[in-house]
Amino acid sequence: MSDEERSAPAPRKVRASALVALALVAVGVYGLDQFSKFLIVSNLAVGEQVPVLGEVLQFHFVKNSGAAFSLASGSTWIFSIVAAGVAVFIIWYAGRIRSMSWAILFGMLLGGTLGNLTDRLFREPSFGLGHVIDFVQVWGFPAIFNVADSFIVASMGLFIILSLRGTRLDGTHPRKAIATAGTAGEAAVETSSETPDR
Repeated sequence: MSDEERSAPAPRKVRASALVALALVAVGVYGLDQFSKFLIVSNLAVGEQVPVLGEVLQFHFVKNSGAAFSLASGSTWIFSIVAAGVAVFIIWYAGRIRSMSWAILFGMLLGGTLGNLTDRLFREPSFGLGHVIDFVQVWGFPAIFNVADSFIVASMGLFIILSLRGTRLDGTHPRKAIATAGTAGEAAVETSSETPDR
């Protein structure tokens, strides 16, 4: 049995773990988003504000017909289609992910996307045109947002970090591999030059 055949099960195991992590993160984010919205809708009236940390952090219940952070209000159906497309793409692409970091990233993005998509599909005024529940207002920040928005933005931040580090979907780092190969090559050259001729 070759070395490649012996190491074959490892990628499958890593991929399975990454898929489980992606699913758990997505379910957790989705559940937290929908539960928080349930509490807001059940306890506050639209437009009502409740101080949490004075003016620094408040719960301010609004219904958003636009994109994240109330952008492009009035284009709900477009964002419903885009969100559905993003969710389908992540689910389809998930089988290629072997990195736990990327799995967490896609899990946060999927959970947040599905959280807001659920609002657009099933809340008033109608299917596909529902308004998203926003309620988090931070002092100095120009828009009101929700838990789903927070995780979507966090996933984008993680995307930038992983991209700058050169982390691939399989968890490898090309730059480190090249550096390691270069160091090994230099060591081999030094060893051969130090070996006395016979």
